[in-house]
Amino acid sequence: MKNQQKVLRIHGKDNVLVALTDLKKGMKVAFENVTYELQNDIAAKHKFVTENLSKDEKVYMYGVLVGKAKKEILKGGLISTTNLEHDTETYGTDSSEAQTVWNAPDISKFTNKTFDGYHRADGKVGTENNWLVIPLVFCQNRNVEVLQQALVEKLGFGKKQHLGLDVDSLIDDFKSGASAENILAKDIVQESETIAKNPLFPNVDGIRFLTHEGGCGGATSDSVALCNLLAGYINNPNVAGATVLSLGCQHAQSSILQTALQSMSPDIQKPVYVLEQQQSTSEKELLAQAVKQTFVGLMEANKIERKPAKLSKLVIGLECGGSDGFSGISANPTLGYVSDLIVGLGGATVLSEFPELNGVEQELINRCTSTEKAEKFSHIMSTYNAKADALGSGFYANPSPGNIKDGLITDAIKSAGAAKKGGSSPVEDVLDYTEQVTKPGLSLLCTPGNDVESTTGLAGSGANVILFTTGLGTPTGNPITPVVKVSSNTKLYKKMNDIIDFNTGAIIEGTASIAETGEALLEHVIAVASGKQTKARKLRQDDFIPWKRGMSL
Repeated sequence: MKNQQKVLRIHGKDNVLVALTDLKKGMKVAFENVTYELQNDIAAKHKFVTENLSKDEKVYMYGVLVGKAKKEILKGGLISTTNLEHDTETYGTDSSEAQTVWNAPDISKFTNKTFDGYHRADGKVGTENNWLVIPLVFCQNRNVEVLQQALVEKLGFGKKQHLGLDVDSLIDDFKSGASAENILAKDIVQESETIAKNPLFPNVDGIRFLTHEGGCGGATSDSVALCNLLAGYINNPNVAGATVLSLGCQHAQSSILQTALQSMSPDIQKPVYVLEQQQSTSEKELLAQAVKQTFVGLMEANKIERKPAKLSKLVIGLECGGSDGFSGISANPTLGYVSDLIVGLGGATVLSEFPELNGVEQELINRCTSTEKAEKFSHIMSTYNAKADALGSGFYANPSPGNIKDGLITDAIKSAGAAKKGGSSPVEDVLDYTEQVTKPGLSLLCTPGNDVESTTGLAGSGANVILFTTGLGTPTGNPITPVVKVSSNTKLYKKMNDIIDFNTGAIIEGTASIAETGEALLEHVIAVASGKQTKARKLRQDDFIPWKRGMSL
């Protein structure tokens, strides 16, 4: 750390430098034979300009346009929301700069490696073996919760919630007459424990109970999208089968779900039990039937055991949330390197969050392997942004207060760093929300930037592992797909180690390269794909929010 570089220029075209450590006003910083006298305090993760900028002059970072000056900014001056506004280049599909050659990274260390997964009849391989209990409409949520109470603990899958807090000791102290001061001073935090194999069904990783607020009311298109999403969850290789609860009269009809599932997997052999309350003689009879069918489904699921699978069977979702000014320098490029390794090995990766690709559209268009895919991406991006803008908030409004506080001043800055998760490989496919990953290589999947809505979409399109970078910390997980949390900096990793799995902070500190860190992360992914539990899984963070295609960024 003593010799840590103070600043970084990410791309030769950039006219800003990134502070890698806190810098004080008046300090003289030498970089590439130029000395900069700082006009402001520059906190780590923030940027200062390398030349005097007049009003409306352009600011470049990662080699792309990320904003324009709202007023004069002097050389060595901090960029902030007070002097910089969002701006991006225009883009189109008639570019002559299409990528024709791609050099994959050295994959020799991983060519003969495998992971232990669950092989499905359709040739896909799961990294988990889960049973789903799903409501088609929100008024079945209560019945799902009743089934959860009835099944989880009785079948040995643990309590409904992993408490991690010793509430029993507080009750005992209260009964013994403890004071409020003693109660407040007591340490009740318990260590998160690895969830043991189920004694009854050792080859089943869990029963996952989903609830949501959709299925009826609102736009019919949202109910259709919900059915497509739930079909994608059933089709995911991490799922052995499902129990589906329906009321009967809702917009999200079981026939829509079944049609979507048949379209995704015409020869599907997974057991799927659909129960309709309005066709049942009583609620108890409905629940009794659901319990029995779920039990039989678990018996079938338990017949499948983990067996070696090639790394080409991995489908890696690429996600970020709670991003900071280091995310695009350390964690996201590390995911990009992992993505390139997986693509080189014949696997699939999926880059999501279209509002966070704003400003790098042309680069991704140039990487598309066909004009058709490039046009599809361009169309989805432009219509999504136009719809959000019409509702009062375009892509420009995407950065959160936390993003801005930690250096992501415009959506274009955030996007240019977020896109690094997709590495450098060609874009083999462009998918709209709920469309399935069917091709090896990198796919672009339209989801919002909202963390949970996006991870929900990644799992629904077939990701069997999700890599999730964060610079500020976020506890997101997913019911069916293990989510590996990757921190952009060591300080965060140490502070929130209970929810974060892997640290890329050594890149910022100058003690490890992106390639070295990427290879280490892929080794971690192989362990997770073989059954190693993520922090999110230990904490039972099973977040599920379907996207209603309105103004969600």
